[in-house]
Amino acid sequence: MPDNLGDVQDASEPYGYRDMRTTQRNAVTVTGNPAGRPMVFAHGYGCDQNMWRLVAPAFADSHRLVLFDHVGSGKSDLSAYDDERHSTLDGYADDVLEILHEHDLWDVVFVGHSVSAMIGVLAAIKEPERFARLVLVGPSPRYINEPAEGYVGGFDGADIDGLLDSLDSNYLGWSSTMAPVIMGNPDRPELGEELTNSFCRTDPEIAKKFARVTFLSDNRDDLLKLRTPALILQCSDDVIAPGVVGDYVHKHTPGSTFVQLNATGHCPNLSAPEETINAMKAWL
Repeated sequence: MPDNLGDVQDASEPYGYRDMRTTQRNAVTVTGNPAGRPMVFAHGYGCDQNMWRLVAPAFADSHRLVLFDHVGSGKSDLSAYDDERHSTLDGYADDVLEILHEHDLWDVVFVGHSVSAMIGVLAAIKEPERFARLVLVGPSPRYINEPAEGYVGGFDGADIDGLLDSLDSNYLGWSSTMAPVIMGNPDRPELGEELTNSFCRTDPEIAKKFARVTFLSDNRDDLLKLRTPALILQCSDDVIAPGVVGDYVHKHTPGSTFVQLNATGHCPNLSAPEETINAMKAWL
């Protein structure tokens, strides 16, 4: 890879994507035990790696901790966003794989929250030899109900259309309204406020595009292709990924383990870090 981060990739390569060190592109941070098994943490929509600050340190003694920001989030390089590459979750999965390549990571425990759960599934299907285990926190392979197929995702198509229209017309307003609902802990308003602030730190134009990629995705068929052992952490009263969705993921992911958390809402990494840590350690 060229030393010059501004160099442009050869036109024959996919997407004509800028050749950029992933450490800069995705604001990669590596801490923990350098001799330990790599544990890669991937954040959900509208978030950044800071969302793992209450969970990741619990594994620092035994694992090499790798955290990053998806392009458009946190301290990532916004100029690295590519309309074609990032028009599908596969493009984000390719970003993850490039991080693993650059840092020579093998035998990885991948911890993905929300949309990053499916990104991790896609990455593990593409290069299974890189992955040892997946921890899927609040996963959903399809947010939209498919009545003809008997699938319940939690949202009607009209619901998602309305959500995306609202996000397009007033991203900051949508963030302040939706973040507390997604967090799902009304008795702890500081959590909803933190998620709101996280949404507001995300580049709004990229966030609008990422929302469409996230909420219109359909990765149900991909679950059956996964051969990496997976832990599914399902929250209670999760409006984004309800219990029926977690049950679907479990039943359609070969060899997976399902754990029902007492934590409510969609972000147990913030609302119930100890329970999340204990579930992960018990499985690992």
